[in-house]
Amino acid sequence: MACLWLSALLAAADNSAFLPKSFAGWTETGQPQISTDAAQADGAYPAVLQEYGFVASETAIYIRDDGNKLTLKAARFKDATGAYGAFTFYRQPMMRTEEIGTKAASANHRILFFRSNVLVEADFDHVTEMSAAELRELAGMLPAAGGGAGNLPSLPEYLPKKNAVTNSAKYVLGPQALLIAKSPLTPEQVDFSKEPEIIMQNYSSPGGELLLTLIDYPTPQIAGERLRALESAQNTGSNSFLIRRTGPILEVVSGATGSSEAQSLLQSVNYEAQVTWDQATSLSPRNNIGNLVIGIFTLIGIILLFAIIFGVFFGGIRILVKRFFPDKVFDRPEEMEIIQLHLHGPTKP
Repeated sequence: MACLWLSALLAAADNSAFLPKSFAGWTETGQPQISTDAAQADGAYPAVLQEYGFVASETAIYIRDDGNKLTLKAARFKDATGAYGAFTFYRQPMMRTEEIGTKAASANHRILFFRSNVLVEADFDHVTEMSAAELRELAGMLPAAGGGAGNLPSLPEYLPKKNAVTNSAKYVLGPQALLIAKSPLTPEQVDFSKEPEIIMQNYSSPGGELLLTLIDYPTPQIAGERLRALESAQNTGSNSFLIRRTGPILEVVSGATGSSEAQSLLQSVNYEAQVTWDQATSLSPRNNIGNLVIGIFTLIGIILLFAIIFGVFFGGIRILVKRFFPDKVFDRPEEMEIIQLHLHGPTKP
């Protein structure tokens, strides 16, 4: 019964609207279309959306007082990684980079951006100078994923920036996205059962265009196993590529592989392990002998200070008493006799 109640609650959450009713002078008109079916969100690539962790979609139409119209198509994913992957999937190299949300790109009246785990496509019937600012306000009103679900993948940070083709990076989590991205590797060669993450980016060079593919596996051991499998398919038939491993990441360079730029690109990625240590890296105060010695000398200093204070106090009191009450408290008269007990042994007769 509890499981059924939880399932109903999650289903209701998926069907709830996540676009605002109004923002920056735009007001929603009509009833928004909300669906948890990836095919309704994108009839051409529903499987790709599922690979990125699609949860729900919402389409809404907004109008403004001046009569302008705006159509928003939004998709919510399980985490920010999925939203980022879908963003790179739909983004085209000819788009201009914009500063909206986490990442954004535009082409004429169409603007694509994402914030946290929500991807939005905005279609203006008339773009103005304030359109970007209006969408920035919208981005700030979108719900954000909590905890680790809001973190972006770290793999794109390993992509070299020199000679990179703008907006050409594609982040891949499944075989369908890999095929559409025209990777030099097949899904079988990558082996998605090992749960890899993939980032692909184009580079320009005098010798011809190059494609760099980074495949991040959970462990270096898995990466080494896949390296040996890919080396057997290297330079056979249409599979002409260069390959190298750095930690758990496989680097694959395809295209004009005979150029010196290809070798340089292959050597430009180096994995750096990030270790999180959750134990103490220094001695505790109890186990630190230096702190113990300092504590001992501090205690000695405190004792000496109190001794000096009490000595001065007692000496001052004694001097005052002798001045005001001479020979009555501390001093004895010289003629005062000493009490003697006269203890002797028995006398002989």
